[in-house]
Amino acid sequence: MPGPLAGIRVVDVSTVVAGPFATQVLAEMGADVLKVEGPAGDILRAPGPARSPGMGAAFLNCNRGKRGLVLDLKQPADRARLDELVRDADILVHNMRMKAAGRLGLDDARMRTLNPGLITCAIVGFGQDGPYRDRPAYDDIIQAACGWADLERRASGEPRYAPTIAADKTTSLYVTTAIAAALFHRACTGEGQAIEVPMFESMVSFLAVEHLAGLTFRPPLGPSGYARLLSRHRRPYRTRDGYIAVLPYNANHWRDVFRVAGRDAWAQDEALGSDVARAAMIDTLYERLAACLAQDTTEGWLARLAPLDVPCSRVNRIEDLLDDPHLVATGFFEAVDHPTEGPLIGTRPPVRFSRTPCGATRHAPPLEPGTP
Repeated sequence: MPGPLAGIRVVDVSTVVAGPFATQVLAEMGADVLKVEGPAGDILRAPGPARSPGMGAAFLNCNRGKRGLVLDLKQPADRARLDELVRDADILVHNMRMKAAGRLGLDDARMRTLNPGLITCAIVGFGQDGPYRDRPAYDDIIQAACGWADLERRASGEPRYAPTIAADKTTSLYVTTAIAAALFHRACTGEGQAIEVPMFESMVSFLAVEHLAGLTFRPPLGPSGYARLLSRHRRPYRTRDGYIAVLPYNANHWRDVFRVAGRDAWAQDEALGSDVARAAMIDTLYERLAACLAQDTTEGWLARLAPLDVPCSRVNRIEDLLDDPHLVATGFFEAVDHPTEGPLIGTRPPVRFSRTPCGATRHAPPLEPGTP
């Protein structure tokens, strides 16, 4: 059975991650996504590991489910070919700076003269009504600009970037949400429209949920930052033979952990019964938790805490996930045979639809000119 976006046609002129990850999600949900690349190809093709040039792992993981087409949009004939594709499309996605998109004729005003029902989605670094609109933007730059890197400083002592492409991928999810909403609007009204998804504003919105904190109020009721998340004691804890993640979240959790660790005095602390009091002493509680967990092995603690329903987990490596019992049981990782790259491992879509199951039906395309 086709996915929920079956019949929706997407022309994807985006590169690297912020656009391609979004359109990969659309492809897994059934959309027919045509990835349009210049003659040199998406720069994400280059980073390895790879079995063959231009087919690196990150590119394969960001572009499965799509058809491919090479067009040099600086050439009139190829621009005309793109116009033909747009006339029959539902969505156009790009992540160029707007001046560059305009020079190539990809601005919304021109695109919707070709197709009035078209939804155009421009992923930009910064909102186009602000003074940063023309600045270049990449994931590290946005992590620094939005406050993420400084939150790492407050938590660990120095500013750091997340060890994942956090800004690009988070923005991609805003993109998929916005496109779904625009498709609903068009289904109701017949109107296409332009969507602008700025990375900077998306990430500020993402972090402000908890970290705007006291600055939410006027006048402020305190500083920015969610104290529990910024505690220097919030981390995977050492056990006798490794590390474990444990998150006692309510009063019963804390009491149970302390009791099973033989710390009855801590378990009887009256402050545990108050959500406000626990929040105020979170550093002390995490220090006590660390002292408890050092007493036993990781497996020992998992065996003790599971019957108490205290949230806990091993600290997995990426390598461990391929054999994780839950992921194996759900069939989350799937083996595929790519026509040029051979046997690969990929992930199934994490979301499930009861009526319209989704999944990639195509492989990431090679960089080949010609008909997709």
